[in-house]
Amino acid sequence: QVQLVESGGGLVQAGGSLRLSCAASGRTFSRYIMGWFRQAPGKEREFVAHIRWSDATTSYADSVKGRFTISRDNAKNTVYLQMNMLKPEDTAVYYCNARNYIDSSRYWGQGTQVTVSS
Repeated sequence: QVQLVESGGGLVQAGGSLRLSCAASGRTFSRYIMGWFRQAPGKEREFVAHIRWSDATTSYADSVKGRFTISRDNAKNTVYLQMNMLKPEDTAVYYCNARNYIDSSRYWGQGTQVTVSS
């Protein structure tokens, strides 16, 4: 069974930085796209960034381009989201997601809260 465990959330002032981690276990992730999504109160869950595990190809939402960086560490089976120049509108619960691009199966972590104060 795939397990995704997020960590690294917290409270930070606008302009600050945080790094989120997603520790993945349960299988080999070479056929997976690992992503970060977020959900603010009263809003739909939205895409933030993703990375293809096999070749590290990345993609970002326009709202975070130039501020956030997604990466992965093969040895630790961990995906990171480095968030710089944080804004109050980045406040949300951030979720790690794993999607198998062969059979489309998807898995979610439990989420980690990020709060950016103005």
